[in-house]
Amino acid sequence: MGFGYNGRETSSRQSRMSIATTSVDSLGPPGPPVHARWLLVVEVVAIFLVFAAQAGWPVPDVNEPHYLGKARHYWNPAWAPHDFFFESADTHLLFYVACGWLTRCLTLPQFAWCGRLITWFLLAWAWRRLSWRLAPRHGWAVVTALMFLALNVGCQLAGEWVVGGFEAKGLAYVLVFTALHAYLNGRWNTALVWAGAASAVHVLVGGWFAVALGLCWLMSADRPPLRRLWPGLLGGFALSLVGVWPALALNRGVEPQTIVEANDIYVFGRLRHHLLPQAFGWAALARYLAMLIGWLVAVRVTSIIGRQSPGWRSDLDDPEGPLERLRRLVAATLAISLAGLVIAVATAERPERAAALLRYYWFRLGDVMPPLGIALSAGACGARLARGRGLGLAGCIAIALVLAAASRQEYAISGLFRHVPRGDRPPKVVDYADWRDACAWISRHTPDDALVITPRTAQTFTWYAGRGEVASWKDLPQDAAAIVEWWRRLEEIHGTRLPEVRGRWHESLTELPAARLRRLAEKYGAGYLLTEAGPRLPLPRVYSNHSYAVYQF
Repeated sequence: MGFGYNGRETSSRQSRMSIATTSVDSLGPPGPPVHARWLLVVEVVAIFLVFAAQAGWPVPDVNEPHYLGKARHYWNPAWAPHDFFFESADTHLLFYVACGWLTRCLTLPQFAWCGRLITWFLLAWAWRRLSWRLAPRHGWAVVTALMFLALNVGCQLAGEWVVGGFEAKGLAYVLVFTALHAYLNGRWNTALVWAGAASAVHVLVGGWFAVALGLCWLMSADRPPLRRLWPGLLGGFALSLVGVWPALALNRGVEPQTIVEANDIYVFGRLRHHLLPQAFGWAALARYLAMLIGWLVAVRVTSIIGRQSPGWRSDLDDPEGPLERLRRLVAATLAISLAGLVIAVATAERPERAAALLRYYWFRLGDVMPPLGIALSAGACGARLARGRGLGLAGCIAIALVLAAASRQEYAISGLFRHVPRGDRPPKVVDYADWRDACAWISRHTPDDALVITPRTAQTFTWYAGRGEVASWKDLPQDAAAIVEWWRRLEEIHGTRLPEVRGRWHESLTELPAARLRRLAEKYGAGYLLTEAGPRLPLPRVYSNHSYAVYQF
């Protein structure tokens, strides 16, 4: 393990002291082991607080009713029975099995906060470990965490975040960071196993990272032969099957035309803002390009410092060192995003082929790894400048980076002082308090198996009411047959039914004739309608407040 042995006899006491001072994750300058351990804990806690400031919105966050509600229904099918989304295929099966059991003893808000705290702590631990590999100086892991969040939140192109509410993706990124740490140390087999574990939790997050590792292997001059990688490949593949198998089983036995229609709905109808480059905003594109320029600058600066400082050459300018491996990984993820862009351009006139290929989130890691690369590269330079005469310069860099990051965190920190969850802001609901009151009334006064027609944009009904919905815009199923049925329900209930204006929706269910609402309720077995209070519908109204009314069919 490299304890500085030089061939001479040493006393047992000296050996024990050497081991003690170097076994705490290579903690920079030698010091008392207890002191080093406490600094490690302080750094992890500080990073945890940074992540909490980023993602500490009131529950439920945007995706939590979707994931956590399905997890609860998985363990208790009697909760919100007949809900169309909850009864569709379970894609993130490991997440539901491993975490959903907590809903049997916790309420949904408690479940969300418990999962958030665990995820943020694990992310903080993984980030501190990863950052320390490149910036081995106390305090810099907090700076790099701030930078990473600022760039990931402020410069994302396809809407991919790492630190947020409780769902499978956050846990998958813990495993991705662990795999990345192993890769930076040249431990390919370990990295492959962790990538497989990440794929088991979230098949796309872990799967794309595994593809990026494969590209890095192709670009590496010191790559190990494949015959030495079989333990990692075999172990990673076996673990990934936990996530891959449910995904492969989604469309088994489904008609090809149904799959084609589902892909079209998935890419062009519902998730174009994540999957389709043509739908990315120009402002987001400009910020992303500026970030890529920042990445190129970071690469250039680290190379210059490495060449001009012989004592740092092995870390900053080693063609097979950790920084060079990080550069390859960022290049690999950008290559994947570029491939997605080429596919989008090449299939612009063939929407069927475009939908079949672009549904796999080609731009997912492209939103994550460039911010990570900039943060860790800047941290590597700053930490090394702080060791020598560049201490003042390093301090100025750190202050500037922290201030820049903090300016981007206003979006998140402001959430700590709000009482309205992000999923319940206008135009999702008309009024948060009235929405909660209407859902609470339904929870208290309707049968447990009641099915409700709800406003199209509302996404927290099941969270508050515990009753099933006929269809919700947010709750997109994953299997092709259910996607087609889900879209048909939305169009039939909320669509204007004007074929020449595809994708146009009624602003409110109160715009529909009462006879049509009755037919829809009879068709889908709905006993209640929750919609805006005005104008009043000619149906039996059993509850109302200033914003919402409940009708019984």
